[in-house]
Amino acid sequence: MVTKKSAGGFEEKLGKLEEIVAKLEDEATPIEESLTLFEEGVAISKELSVKLEEVKRKIEVLKKDAEGKLKLEQFEEGEEEK
Repeated sequence: MVTKKSAGGFEEKLGKLEEIVAKLEDEATPIEESLTLFEEGVAISKELSVKLEEVKRKIEVLKKDAEGKLKLEQFEEGEEEK
């Protein structure tokens, strides 16, 4: 059995979050449904944030050291490819 939390990939969850935002922006959406959608959106947002942090920690960049040897270094935010 697949739990709701683990169901779907990152892109699918992001798409679902975009759908929720569109429905929340629609003034015709009833308040009860809006509250349910909001709660679902917050949960999805937290899952996506956790996943992004996991990916960020795993990213490593190959760089050449002074001797021309390849070495692994942690990815630093804002670093550009050379």
